[in-house]
Amino acid sequence: MANHLTPDELADHLHMDEQEVIGRCVEMGIPIFHGRIDRTLFEASMRNLAAVQQGKLATELRH
Repeated sequence: MANHLTPDELADHLHMDEQEVIGRCVEMGIPIFHGRIDRTLFEASMRNLAAVQQGKLATELRH
């Protein structure tokens, strides 16, 4: 699979909505260069965001 995908291609690959992909890119500071997104960077950023959110949830549950 190619590494640089359009938002639509990436959304299909990750079973997400195209607008959600674009919103996540904006939220996480992932560039959309010439209409393409680095799939590896996007997926790693999503995993990192999930881990951070999971850590915050675990911290909140302990207190």
